[in-house]
Amino acid sequence: MTTDTTTTPGLDRVVRACRAMIEAGGPVPAADLATLTGCGQRQLARLFATHAGTTPRAFGHAVRAGEVRRLLREHEQVTDAVFAAGFGSVRSFYETASPTLGMNPHQYATGAAGQTLRWTTVTTDLGPVLAVAGDLGLAAVRIGPDVDLLLEQVRREFPAAHLERDDTGLAELADGLRALARGDRPRTDLPVDLHGTAFQARVWDALRRIPAGQTRSYTEVAEAIGAPAAVRAVASACGANPVALVIPCHRVVRSDGSLGGYRWGLEVKRRLLETEQAEHATEDAVEQSMHLAEQPA
Repeated sequence: MTTDTTTTPGLDRVVRACRAMIEAGGPVPAADLATLTGCGQRQLARLFATHAGTTPRAFGHAVRAGEVRRLLREHEQVTDAVFAAGFGSVRSFYETASPTLGMNPHQYATGAAGQTLRWTTVTTDLGPVLAVAGDLGLAAVRIGPDVDLLLEQVRREFPAAHLERDDTGLAELADGLRALARGDRPRTDLPVDLHGTAFQARVWDALRRIPAGQTRSYTEVAEAIGAPAAVRAVASACGANPVALVIPCHRVVRSDGSLGGYRWGLEVKRRLLETEQAEHATEDAVEQSMHLAEQPA
């Protein structure tokens, strides 16, 4: 049964606040929520306590961590209306919460307990790359000169997982990453086994749709996923991208064309873009010459 927000005092304001945080992929400043909902911060906190059994900040962090399902189990006061407003039903929110993500939020929250993660190092034109794969595909791709440091970061992120080196088993994935690093297309699609919020998944999917050799601004990506006001959240999702190269966050730049940030260094981002643009220009020139050769004399 769906609660009617028009007859439940204050629930409509909770709905608007929750939708804003879901679209942003995490917490929204309390002052912004107050402006959005048309009530004071203290009043909104009281409404959340009444209708959601939690605070706006805790709800936002649950969205960011992909743990809204846990929050709902702990706080049954969260009504269908909160999610029906944005997703049609609680069930549809559940189904949308981890699209295309191989590791569910509980597995990720428990440090990938029971998971075996295989890893290998890849020599690329950008330098060493660490590739870590779960059962469904790549769970982490990190770029940097100190592979031991990168591997230790992965161990801290997945403390309950069993990590084992598998250069032979991951050889095909390694070949694909080398191709991406030199601006080329892999021979086969590289599967991913990711964790993240529903918002992050939407951003990452949009990034994979940006053609090699092209860029998009953070604003354009926000518009592409139907959340034009969530530019900062898009930038955060780019920074949280766990699989460099495969999800091409390097193709997102500022509106003025400057590079912006990049987790693996601006020099790496610059080289990637230049390599992809050069490769794309070469492909266009080859296609154009072949087209001219086919024309009748």
